Amino acid sequence: MRLIRFTTGGEVRTGALTTAGDVVDLAAHGLAADLVEILGSDELLSRAAAIVETAPSLPRDSVASVLPVSPGKVLAIGYNYRGHVPPGADPTADDPAFPDVFVKTPNTPASASTGVVVPAVASEVDYEGEIGLVIARRAHRVPVEDALSHVGGYVVLNDVSARDWQRKGSQMTLGKCFDGFLPMSDVVVTRDEIADPQDLLVEVVRDGEVTVSQSTDSMIFPMAFLVHHLSQAMTLEVGDVISTGTPQKLPAAQETHRHIIAGDEVTVRVTGLGELTTRFIADPESADNTASDTNTASDINTGVNA
Repeated sequence: MRLIRFTTGGEVRTGALTTAGDVVDLAAHGLAADLVEILGSDELLSRAAAIVETAPSLPRDSVASVLPVSPGKVLAIGYNYRGHVPPGADPTADDPAFPDVFVKTPNTPASASTGVVVPAVASEVDYEGEIGLVIARRAHRVPVEDALSHVGGYVVLNDVSARDWQRKGSQMTLGKCFDGFLPMSDVVVTRDEIADPQDLLVEVVRDGEVTVSQSTDSMIFPMAFLVHHLSQAMTLEVGDVISTGTPQKLPAAQETHRHIIAGDEVTVRVTGLGELTTRFIADPESADNTASDTNTASDINTGVNA
């Protein structure tokens, strides 16, 4: 099932998409639960599915979608796809021992319908297509074999970064956490829709060119392991999101890579999950008063994928 949140009459409601892509207002048919609450309950999921089968629907373009979840925390993974290696080389040779984990703060998630501001104070904005896991059942030190049962569904993400700000300190937090730097697809695809999350093609299209194309079977740390590993250190609460990492840009895209500017559009598409198009827009605030924050360091290594 595909769940969304939308506004009607000034109220935020949870809906489900029909096979034709129209919207069924679940609350209007007796299911007033929140989207994440539905994800975490087999009974509510069953009720929602039954409603979608019989209830009248609204055209998708007649409702305004909003952010499907508002995570208390977003845990993101750097370098989680094996890179491009010559034939015969060992693709696991450079695998890290543990995931590289960083945080996207609560100001970063943004609805797909909202443009992402290119900050006037940042000169090296970049994009990354990723799959997000929406936690629907509280997870505390869960074993690997049970880890995915705590995931309610999947979203498509764009982990936007300001590379110059990543270099302003020993941590990458500021470069990752400008307002709106985590566009999220408006639709959450429930876990039962995806037979094998480690067999999905992640692609990114920029200016009509496919710049990323790689399967999740090349992840260093599979999704189940990420849930398990993260839950050993902190409790994953309902509504939290794990951003599972991005594949490297294709060699040709790395060679011609340029930083994001206002007017650019980037589309992330994932098998079975749909796509997310991010529109980048100009900063309405003047940069005149922020000259002291202009970065003078050299250009980034375009192979960075964190």
